[in-house]
Amino acid sequence: MKNGDLKKLIFKTVGLAMGIAALVLNIMNKLEAKSAITLLSIGLICLAISELENKKAN
Repeated sequence: MKNGDLKKLIFKTVGLAMGIAALVLNIMNKLEAKSAITLLSIGLICLAISELENKKAN
């Protein structure tokens, strides 16, 4: 596995994990709106970085 592939995988995994964490914590009523927005923002940023790296490679 190349370094670039590993970086893309990490960013996509973090993005997915943040979305799942926000969902689960919300279901458990353990998450405030501000915290949810922060988690989802981090996930979205990671997914955007992954896509930008993908466009850059092509």
